[in-house]
Amino acid sequence: MLNVKNLTFSYNKTPVLKDISFEINPGENFAVIGESGSGKSTLLKALYGEFDLSFGEVFWKETEIFGPKHNLVIGYDFMKYVAQEFDLMPFISVEENIGKFLSNFFPEEKLKRTAELLEVVELTTFAKTKVKSLSGGQKQRVALARALAKQPEIILLDEPFSHIDNFKKQSLRRRVFNYLKEKNITCVVATHDKDDVLGFADQMIVLHNNKIQANAKPEQLYYNPKTPLVASFFGEFNIINKGIFYAHQLKIVEKSNLKATVIRSYFKGNYYLIEAVLNNQNVFFENETKLENNQKVFLQKHL
Repeated sequence: MLNVKNLTFSYNKTPVLKDISFEINPGENFAVIGESGSGKSTLLKALYGEFDLSFGEVFWKETEIFGPKHNLVIGYDFMKYVAQEFDLMPFISVEENIGKFLSNFFPEEKLKRTAELLEVVELTTFAKTKVKSLSGGQKQRVALARALAKQPEIILLDEPFSHIDNFKKQSLRRRVFNYLKEKNITCVVATHDKDDVLGFADQMIVLHNNKIQANAKPEQLYYNPKTPLVASFFGEFNIINKGIFYAHQLKIVEKSNLKATVIRSYFKGNYYLIEAVLNNQNVFFENETKLENNQKVFLQKHL
C-alpha cells in the first residue's frame, strides 16, 4: 500500500502542495488530475523521493520514502518514475534501451522480456531502430517500456500519452493499463486528459490551489461533480440555476422553463454540439442535427 500522510511541500517558501493525504492499495490505478500548475508533477516527484518534504510522510508498505537529504541516489528499486523528459540513450536501439538494466546473465529471459514489452507499447517493428530516429511519441513509448522492464511494484506516470498520436492512444492505453493490472503493478497517473484515466482508474483525486479538492471513484466524480472544476475535466458543462449539467444532459423538448437561442453548431461526428444563449449566458447541449442560428429552443435536463 502507498500511504501518503499530510504531504506538504514548498519551493523557495512558495507552497506547492498542502496537506495531501491518500492511500493506494497494491495493484490499483490511481489518477491525479488538475489544471496546469496545480502540482500534479510535483506530487509524483515527491512520491518518488525527488524532493525533501516540508512536512508529512510517504510510505510504500513498510518503507518510508525519503528525499535527497537522506538518499545519495534518488529513487527506490521497487518504484519507477516516467517523467515528461524521457532520458533515453539516443545512439542505441529501442530494444537495447528497454533491456539496458536487465541482467545479461539470463540472455533468454532478457530477450523474452524485451519482446513482451515491445509488444505492449506497440514498437515491435522498431526494435532495431536507434532511439535518435524516433518521433517524440515513439520515444515516450520506449520510456514506458524501459520503466516496466524490471517489473516494479509501483510506477509513477506523468502525462504518459501526451506525445502520442491520437490514432495510437486508445489501443496503447488499453495495452499498458491491462498489462499493469495483470502484473499487479500499482500505478499513479498524473494527467489532464480524461481519456487517460476514465475506464482505467480505480480512484481519482483532483488537485486545485495546492490541495486535494475531491477524492473518489471516477464514476462518483463524473455523476456528481461538486464544483465546475471537476465537471470541466469530463467535458462541456453548464451552470443553470446553481446546478451543474453536462452538455449531453440537456435535450430539446416541446416546452419548458428554459428557452434558449441558438448561436452556432459544431460538428462532432455522431452529434452536433450546440452553443446557445439562455438567460444572458452561453450554454452548450448536444443534438443529432445541426440547428439554425437564432433558432429558439426549449431545453430540459435528461439523465
